Amino acid sequence: MGEQFYLEIGCEEIPAGYIQPALEAMSADMVSYLDENRIRHAEAYITGTPRRLVLAIPEMDEHQESYSVEVMGPPRQVAFDSQGRPTKAAEGFSRGQGVDMDAVKIKRTPKGDYLYVVREESGVPTRELLGKMLPDFIARIPFPKSMRWGSLNVTFARPICWITALLGKEVVPFEYGDIKSGNQSFGHRFMSPQWITVEDFDSHRENLRKHFVILDRRERRDLIARVVEETAASVNGRILEDDELLDEVTQILEYPQPVVGQFEEKYLQLPPELLITVIKRHQRYFAVTGSKGDLLPYFVTVANTVPRDVSVVAAGNAKVVRARLEDARFYYEEDQKMRLEDRAEELKRVVFHSKLGTSWEKVERFTALARWLSAHIAPWCAQTVERGALLCKADLVSGMVGEFPELQGIMGSAYARLQGESPEVCKAIYEHYQPTRAGGPIPESLEGCLLSVADKMDTIVGCFGVGLIPSGTADPFALRRQTLGIIRIILEKPFKVSLSGLIEEALPLLKDRLTASGEEVKSNVTHFFEGRLHHYLVSQEGISPDVVDASLAIGMDDMVDAVKRTRSLGAFKARPDFDSLAAAFKRVVNIIRTPERKPVEVGLFREKQEKALHAELSNVEGVVEGCLKASDYDGALEAMAGLKGSIDDFFDSVLIMDANQNVRNNRLALLTKIHDLFGKVGDFRKIQSA
Repeated sequence: MGEQFYLEIGCEEIPAGYIQPALEAMSADMVSYLDENRIRHAEAYITGTPRRLVLAIPEMDEHQESYSVEVMGPPRQVAFDSQGRPTKAAEGFSRGQGVDMDAVKIKRTPKGDYLYVVREESGVPTRELLGKMLPDFIARIPFPKSMRWGSLNVTFARPICWITALLGKEVVPFEYGDIKSGNQSFGHRFMSPQWITVEDFDSHRENLRKHFVILDRRERRDLIARVVEETAASVNGRILEDDELLDEVTQILEYPQPVVGQFEEKYLQLPPELLITVIKRHQRYFAVTGSKGDLLPYFVTVANTVPRDVSVVAAGNAKVVRARLEDARFYYEEDQKMRLEDRAEELKRVVFHSKLGTSWEKVERFTALARWLSAHIAPWCAQTVERGALLCKADLVSGMVGEFPELQGIMGSAYARLQGESPEVCKAIYEHYQPTRAGGPIPESLEGCLLSVADKMDTIVGCFGVGLIPSGTADPFALRRQTLGIIRIILEKPFKVSLSGLIEEALPLLKDRLTASGEEVKSNVTHFFEGRLHHYLVSQEGISPDVVDASLAIGMDDMVDAVKRTRSLGAFKARPDFDSLAAAFKRVVNIIRTPERKPVEVGLFREKQEKALHAELSNVEGVVEGCLKASDYDGALEAMAGLKGSIDDFFDSVLIMDANQNVRNNRLALLTKIHDLFGKVGDFRKIQSA
């Protein structure tokens, strides 16, 4: 096809969480640009390390594809006089296009006949286009935060040190800030700090390996997973599985070197969750477990260099871990001197938000919501839910959570267990923050689910009620994540609960804090949920947006039912005969501008086709109603599909707008019944044909 394209942006160490989103954006942006500019190319390959973002395309045409373009000229009557001779307008058009009059043609259009010429546009060299495009391309790479350096006006996640840009063996010349693109890269910062000439991607990848850089992210991840497991085995242990930590560590180094460390066994008396948090989240070390899954007094860290003396590195790591564990042990012992119930009282002095009151007021609100949810979903666990609601935020004022904020909920559960609370209450306290991230686990226990939904819904309705609404990428209270969390819990359990009922229950609890009317807040929150559910169905379940629009248009108050209906509509659209079925449905829907909802009078039928359609509809209605009561949308749609033949015959043979008003209205009433039947499953006008 063409030449290989290679782009490497070298810089100071980029934060781990910035790398993958930036690479994905680079790939999408480049592919879009190439497609729009008619440059044929192979699939893009992306990878990165803390010091470099890499985009490679194995094959790319060296020129844009040539193309033909039609250039329209003046109207025919203006271009020729009465004797058919070209006027100055025609001659000026041909001269302006650089062609003789013989090359000018006439084209018939809806507005009349016009002169036109076909002009061949040759492609521009790809290297030239890329040289102009790449500075803006680099500037568009998204990061949560960017920075400037020196006196330059350009920005990036971290200061750029080099840019490698090649098409084939030749450099794609451009500048970004004070950096000129070239054919050189850089080895490992400490173990091979020297320039490396780049000839092509494959040889460069192997060359970097010699200079202590494992460029491919997947290879680096697999290598880390293997070496940390082997290192844990050296102390008769195994690594505690943690894909999130593995991904993060992969993004913070270029050449992994495992080191095992040890801490005193006395710290094993601390709750396992606390130990793991200190080892993992604060130090990015891997915890080690024994054969029975119990924690061992070891950890494995992954260095970015080959240590000169492994024992010195291990001792330094252990010293850091020991200090953090000693802090944790101190707070753990101090916190137990006060019961959670008494600590919960301290929430009265903690402001949740200036517009929404104290954390204690929030606890009171979502306790009432949890009570309502229990009554509707699981009355038998109401007492456990209420007890969990009272205690679940108490650890926010503990010394441990003050020092380790990420342990909220975890320490509350541990302290509750130590103070004799039931296992169900302890688990609900632990789980009520879940899911804490997109794709994270939802609570396992019923009590944890109810508490989680109640807590999140209070936050969402409260924020909307006082004007703290997400806008663009700004979502300081993580309302999108919390809304998706509620949706996932309701769908995955599943819970048959009214969304409007839950919102209506939350609104009075906010009393006079609302700065908008209850109806306005309810409408905004409902619309917000609809948007997140739409996104979930499209992105997570792969249902086409038009199908989701059609389904949600008739309601989503019962989200479990709405999702089941949407899935059925999606499967229905995938039928080979869908287009013809949809055409029949849409003929009915499109003709009913003003529904004629009156009883259909059989005596007014004149044509056998309308009698047949009415008889068929009468049979189908009963089947559909039975299916809908059982939420069997597949069955309902299958029954509706059986009307297609009768509907087609009706439209082919019956004049709907009969001169007789009674006959006309009766036929419209018949179609209205079909329209309303379809409308119980979705708005078919929104579904696009295949």
